[in-house]
Amino acid sequence: MSSIPQITPSELRSRLDNGEKLYMIDVREDDEVAQGMIPGAKHIPMGEIPDRIQEIPADQEVIFICRSGGRSQRVCDYLSQQGLDKLVNMQGGMLEWNADDNE
Repeated sequence: MSSIPQITPSELRSRLDNGEKLYMIDVREDDEVAQGMIPGAKHIPMGEIPDRIQEIPADQEVIFICRSGGRSQRVCDYLSQQGLDKLVNMQGGMLEWNADDNE
């Protein structure tokens, strides 16, 4: 199994600030997403990924986001087993993203 590429919140923020159009999927639950999401991210809760796999583009990089980076890593591992290969996990998740905001 190939290891999933990782991106840090600051690297992601910098790419977004540079105007890159990135495909991001937030896999947190509804109540977590209600507290804030990265602008432009699509919300697909982790439990719905198997039923909504057709919504995930196979032909472009997709960055997965969760609270701390653990669930999004598991989603990447699962999707990799399903044959998708342009997957990136955001290390540290929204905890680190929000910590960057406060600096």
